[in-house]
Amino acid sequence: MRWQTTVALAVILIALGAFYYVYEVRLGPEREKTEGRKGRVFTAEPADVTEVEIKRPDSVVKLRRESDGWQILEPVKARGDRGPIDETVTSVVTARMDREIESAPTALADFGLDKPAAEVTLRLKDGKQLGLLLGAKSPTGVWVYAREAGKSAVFVVGESILRDATRPLAEFRDKTVLAFDQKDVTAVDVVSRDDTLNLEQADGRWKLTRPRALPADNDTVRDFLEKLRSSRVKEFVSEAPSSLKSFGLDRPVRVAIHTGRDKDRATKELLFGNVDAAKKGVYAMRAGEKGVMLIPEETWTAVPKNAAVLRSKVVVDVDRDKIAKIELAGPKGAVTLARENERWKIVAPESLPADQVEAGAVLFKLRELKAQAFLTEDASGIARYLAKPTVRVSVTEQGAPAPRTLLLAPSPERRGGAPTAYAALAGQGPVVLVDGKALDDLARSMDDLRDRTLLPGLDPKEIKRVRVRAGGQTLVAERSGEVDWKLVEGGKGAAKAATVDNLLYALRALKWKTVAAPGGEEPAKYGLDAPALEVTLLKADGGELGTVLIGGKREGDVAWVKLKTAPAIYAVDGKVLGDLPKVPDDFKG
Repeated sequence: MRWQTTVALAVILIALGAFYYVYEVRLGPEREKTEGRKGRVFTAEPADVTEVEIKRPDSVVKLRRESDGWQILEPVKARGDRGPIDETVTSVVTARMDREIESAPTALADFGLDKPAAEVTLRLKDGKQLGLLLGAKSPTGVWVYAREAGKSAVFVVGESILRDATRPLAEFRDKTVLAFDQKDVTAVDVVSRDDTLNLEQADGRWKLTRPRALPADNDTVRDFLEKLRSSRVKEFVSEAPSSLKSFGLDRPVRVAIHTGRDKDRATKELLFGNVDAAKKGVYAMRAGEKGVMLIPEETWTAVPKNAAVLRSKVVVDVDRDKIAKIELAGPKGAVTLARENERWKIVAPESLPADQVEAGAVLFKLRELKAQAFLTEDASGIARYLAKPTVRVSVTEQGAPAPRTLLLAPSPERRGGAPTAYAALAGQGPVVLVDGKALDDLARSMDDLRDRTLLPGLDPKEIKRVRVRAGGQTLVAERSGEVDWKLVEGGKGAAKAATVDNLLYALRALKWKTVAAPGGEEPAKYGLDAPALEVTLLKADGGELGTVLIGGKREGDVAWVKLKTAPAIYAVDGKVLGDLPKVPDDFKG
């Protein structure tokens, strides 16, 4: 190819590239915008509209755009609901003319445009004004006769534009009962005829400051605030009633929500009146406004009416991450748990590994213990109700000078048909009623809390070899790769990986229920004089993790096992073991 040809082709490619860039990249968006405007009555965009006026036969609605939404100026002054207003503005601004009916009509009444159903005026950022008059529907009902303000031609647009322009005023109004962000709330006041409740929040925790200083139930306060924040107006009842008495708002319950602190503090108040059972609502009004609205009855239900509802029901306030020691004493004996390196262990009456789930459950039950009723407000009732406690739970936190001790004793009272118990912190109080199940939940023995895993260190993935003996036959399987096993004794070739893995995972899950024979007495009684299966586990370094002997007898779901290196015989759940594999048949690949 001659160089002249190459240059010519290059010039053509550059020209094509420049054309594509200019036509598609630079001019494409504007061209698409122009295409999108074809057939539209107006060329403006919804974002250009700053004010809206909608004249209807019975009313005039005026709206003004503000930084965070819309404000209704007439016929009432109120916050606008951004969604419906934006929809209406978009509907009018982007209205498309389907066809022109008459360029110079002589009788506007023929089209319902002598007395328009709606006259929409839009004011734009640049000061320009657009107007659209909407008249009657066409005979098919699909179209509406319309014309631009100041122009004579009559044309038709989609019926949805008239529907949007004639929305009831209530649809344009913001239905938010009280606008606030829960994370910004720092205090709450509830003032009724008989009582005043003051709540303050610090570091995410709520406390009562009036009628008396008490910790508050964080969940109750948050639930109330969320119900209030999310509440929506059911009905705008009256804009300026001559009397508030019929709504019960002459002597309302006043709820004040405070956000921010010090000079940044702001307050919004909501007044509650009578409940309207038929409408399933309650009459309310915002402080500083004249309008009465009906809001959901559940919003009123969520308002805390007294300190008893708001006060914290937590009996022992503990931080689980700071607990260093738990001492339990009860009908099953005494046991002490200590945390070391984020793991629990039993340190008294013996030093034993603890079951992490069971130890954690004790702490969970303690933290979740809630008062059902308060019998005294201090420690004065301990001598009466807890002189002889059945259960004691002492909790020591890191850095604390002394432990706190929870006292529990059975109560004769029943609530909801269920037993209850007395509870109190020793020397502190208050004395409260709690669920009677706490007596069992917190009266744990050493055996309840010790780790009952037969082979605590077993990780199936770390086992290199498995030796199995049964019926006088011995088989050894060795790991080959990540998932495969091979037979190295008692057979040749691949071993059935599923059988080996199922056996390993069954042994890992094995926990004893009781010690059937601490000294290994009467092994024949448990089928361990001639075990049905003997399994030895060897790690990659050649060390033996352990040998488990499984007895041949079962009673229901109970089986018996023992470790070869220890005399004790344990009762276990036979369902965990399942049917024992046959040696060597079930292991052959």
